[in-house]
Order: sequence, then structure tokens, then C-alpha cells
Amino acid sequence: MAKLTVIIPFYQKEPGILRRALTSVFAQSFNDFDVIVVDDESPYPADGDIVNFSEAERARVRIIRQENAGPGGARNTGLDHVPADSAFVAFLDSDDAWTPDHLAVAHAAMTAFEADCYFASITGGDAFYYHFGVADLEKTEAVERLSDDPLLIEIPGLTQVMLKNWSFLHLSSMVIGRPLFEKVRFDAALRLAAEDVLFFCDCVLAARRVVLSGEAGAVRGEGLNIFHGVDNDSPQFLRQQFNTWVALDRLETRFAGRPAEAASLRSYKQTARRQALWSQARLVKRRKLPQFDMLARWAMRDPRIITSAFGLAVGKFSR
Repeated sequence: MAKLTVIIPFYQKEPGILRRALTSVFAQSFNDFDVIVVDDESPYPADGDIVNFSEAERARVRIIRQENAGPGGARNTGLDHVPADSAFVAFLDSDDAWTPDHLAVAHAAMTAFEADCYFASITGGDAFYYHFGVADLEKTEAVERLSDDPLLIEIPGLTQVMLKNWSFLHLSSMVIGRPLFEKVRFDAALRLAAEDVLFFCDCVLAARRVVLSGEAGAVRGEGLNIFHGVDNDSPQFLRQQFNTWVALDRLETRFAGRPAEAASLRSYKQTARRQALWSQARLVKRRKLPQFDMLARWAMRDPRIITSAFGLAVGKFSR
């Protein structure tokens, strides 16, 4: 049983994006797959981007339409509709594209090493400056080489490495096996941030084995996807940081017995607090009211944000 299902969440504002992603899917050297596109009430419907494909290619694409549920909810819908004969699931964001051998390398690696989870490297433009490849991990972490060509590694302390810096991970380069896609799901409530990191950790914790590849499996788009693009001055930024804090708080409970991982998560939670408060300080500087309702909701869950706000104010006045 080698069949693989590709899941693409779709919510776009212009034509051609999905067509580019699907072109890279149909160009794969491994071709035992079907495709689920979840149209998450997209302003531009998914149908318009598949009309130019061949009849045989269109027959492999199933479009599922739903009310808007965000990227995690869209991917969950895809996971809930994976056919019974699929052994693997590969994710692809609709504004990204795969390299031609991505699925072939993933399938061979997962089969040879009996892995439930696989991550390839991903490349991108200048806006993706913070990301780094799997091969770079050999310079700083204790890794075990499984193969030289292609470069395949595993990391015994992967969760600790992830929580120090997860910028080598991306959903568009992730493939999971049936033991994971049958039970692990995204937290759909985290619509603006961190639902991917939570999913990564849950999959790594549940997997028998995780293989990472130095090969570039995907090329990242340049922010055309509406799921992205929330900057520091966006009205949604505070909610994004709150969702990040919620995800980190949930992760902290998963790593309660692992001091190093828990310490990393507490540090990230404090960073989320500071970024949220600075965004509100910028509003005040522009003579606008802070988002009191969201801040009150945050304080109900996390009283320490009040302490952080006091510390920020003291620091500002002391300067």
C-alpha cells in the first residue's frame, strides 16, 4: 500500500496560485497519489485554477468546500477525508510548490526506515531569510546520518532542537504516515499563529521515528496566501500573539517532565507577551486606544501579562 494523499488548504485572493502548486504536484516523479483541495470559503474559488489541467489530472483532484475555518480547520477537513487506501499524507500550502522528487524521496525514506514522520528542507526568497535547511543542523546538533545521498538524518533529541528554533520546519515539506494522520489534528482555534508548531510537536511525540532530509522538497511562496501577512501594526497582531501564547502554553503541559523543553517554551511565552504589549504601546503612541477586550481576555488566561505590562511601563519611565 503506497498510495499517498496530498492535502492543500485553499484561501486565495487572486487566480493562478493553486495552478502553480498543482503543476508541481503533477510533475512529481512519484505519482501514486490523489489530491484533496479544501476550499475554505476562498474569495477566489479553487475551481478556476484546475480547468487547464488534463482530464486525467483533474480526476485526481477532489475539491471540498466548507465555511471558513482557517488553515488548521481546512487541513483537518482534508485529514478527515483521506481515502482508506492511502498510507501517507503530504501537506502543501497553496502558494508553495514542490521540487520534482519531493514525494519520491519522502516515500523511499519513510519506507526504508519505518518512519511515521518526514520533513524535507524548504527554500524561499529574501522574505524567508530566517529559515534554514536540515543540513545546517549537523553544524550545531548531535545528529545520526541515515544516508548520504540523499542526505537523511535523525535527531535523538528532536523536540528539544525544535523548541530552540523550529525555523527548519515547514508544513509544505512534511509527510506523515497513517498512524499519525488517523489521530493527530490541528487546533483549528489557533487561526493566526502556531497551529503548525503544535501539530509538529504532536506528530513528533507520537511518531515511531522521524526522518529529516537535507534535500529541498519545497519552494516557499512570497506571502500571496491570505493565511499569512499579519504584521506588527495589523489589528490582528494582538490576537496572533495571544494564539501563539495559547499554543505555547499547551505545549508546556505536553513537556511538563522535560525541563529543557519547558524552559524554552516559557521563554517563548514571555516573548509573545512583550511583542503583544509593544504593539499596544505603538497604538497609544499613535493616539489610538489599546485593544482592551483582547487584553482582558489574555489577562484572564495569563495574569503574568499584567506583570509584564507593569515591567514595560517601569522600563519606559525609567529611561
